[in-house]
Amino acid sequence: MMQATAAGVGAGAGAALCAAGYLGLTAQPPGILRSLAKTAAVALLALGAGMAGAPLLLVLALGLCALGDLFLSRDGDGAFIAGVGAFAAGHLAYAALFLTRADSDPARLLQLPAALGAAGLLGLGLIMARVLAPRAGALKGPVLVYIPVILGMGAAALTLPSGTWVFAAACAFMLSDMILAAETFVLSAKHPLRRITPYAVWLLYWGAQAGFFAIFS
Repeated sequence: MMQATAAGVGAGAGAALCAAGYLGLTAQPPGILRSLAKTAAVALLALGAGMAGAPLLLVLALGLCALGDLFLSRDGDGAFIAGVGAFAAGHLAYAALFLTRADSDPARLLQLPAALGAAGLLGLGLIMARVLAPRAGALKGPVLVYIPVILGMGAAALTLPSGTWVFAAACAFMLSDMILAAETFVLSAKHPLRRITPYAVWLLYWGAQAGFFAIFS
């Protein structure tokens, strides 16, 4: 057991190195090295979780997100749609992970403070749909399906006790998705925010995955 835990920690350290390496490649054009660094930064977390004996749903969620990273590191609408599908499945795996915990209680969504969080997620979903739908073009369908999936993951995190860090990690994950959506569909090609959005997306996203890894492994 100690050997498995040590191996899991080692894989996590390798993931952190890959994440740091990818940060320097974030704004670069697609390429093999960029794809490898991005994918490995989360795939190694999945490997580490498996080695540490973490719940299989965590391993599955991390693995699906790594697959989504691989797709989104490439160009083209086909790769984008495949990436959205992989990440949607990853969000659903995380939601299942949260809801199957012994301390999960869906009734919390009707009680304060979780009820406020749930109401905020609902309002956020309506705003996202209103802003993104007219701008997504041919990708409107996948985008509108993805919105309730990611917010559902956030709602599932609210069913856990408020003293945990799960909802904080879920918020970082959702925020990274929202910034990426704004970058893809809302911001113009020369908008000054594009200088920082790739870095913000990566730090929030990978931080969320590392947070889930640390909490559940």
